Amino acid sequence: MSETPARTGKQEWHWLPPIPLDLDDSVYFAWPPRPIALVRHLLGTGYLLSTHSLYILLAIASWAILGPAERWATLEFDWIAQTYLINFGLVVAIGGGLHLYFYTFARQGMERKFNPAPQAKNNPRFFTGDQVHDNIFWTCVSGVTVTTVFQVGVMWAYAHGVVPWLDWASNPIWFVLLFPLLNLWESMHFYFVHRFLHWKPLYKVAHAVHHRNVNTGPWSGLSMHPIEHLLYFSTIVIHFLVASHPIHMMYHMFYTAGAALTDHTGYDSLLVKGKRVVPLSGFFHQLHHRYFDCNYGTKQMPWDRWFGSYHDGTPEGTENVRAHQARLH
Repeated sequence: MSETPARTGKQEWHWLPPIPLDLDDSVYFAWPPRPIALVRHLLGTGYLLSTHSLYILLAIASWAILGPAERWATLEFDWIAQTYLINFGLVVAIGGGLHLYFYTFARQGMERKFNPAPQAKNNPRFFTGDQVHDNIFWTCVSGVTVTTVFQVGVMWAYAHGVVPWLDWASNPIWFVLLFPLLNLWESMHFYFVHRFLHWKPLYKVAHAVHHRNVNTGPWSGLSMHPIEHLLYFSTIVIHFLVASHPIHMMYHMFYTAGAALTDHTGYDSLLVKGKRVVPLSGFFHQLHHRYFDCNYGTKQMPWDRWFGSYHDGTPEGTENVRAHQARLH
């Protein structure tokens, strides 16, 4: 692993992870199955010892603030406003915190930064010409509003028995397992929604707003057109089909919003005394922002591998994407 500039094909990167990329999907989809490796993954940094636990704790705290569910039977300003403020606070804390740390104060310098370029300024593609201001606008004005509308709708549905209810007492094992299973559902949902967003008419109308961010930063993750926000956060519909607790739903939405921000930070990870402490942006998705027609999903599930859109970070992977693009255009 090198801190010196490296290349994949003709494009230069400041920093690269080991190439070819090794995906996490081998743990979930290994054949023959590897149950011990899967348990270690879930109890270790693959799930429990990761930011997922923070989102679960935030969901528990939010349930304590917003509950009980009977309160949601009537659409009233107080609990809707509280829901909005929690979502707004989450986005500002993660997006704003990461931007201040990595870009405003440059606490990590260029260590583990993929793209050496700074965030764009005086660029007419962006609102007011400033990439960060543009990204904050779309994230806070559209993103926080859409995720709040979805959450409020499902909370109202919980109160009226439209969404099936699951509590700890009735099935504690399923209650726990549902957290990582929601993560896999979100990964699958994201892949197919993302492929749909790359359909040319929809891309031009909506997804192009997000893809203006070739060189991503923390605020880029939720910088989307409202149509894309509607599709992205529609992952919440699973709760109409699978019994869950409001804590599951809140965790699901907090993770969906928060992971978009962290995965676009532009840095591989947060370092403490030179050691990788918190994984952030995956090079897997960084490749998508540079080459567009690859890596539509996440590292957790092998959809890109199955559908031939996988870029492993090698020059050969870039050549394959370019050949595919030539056939399309």
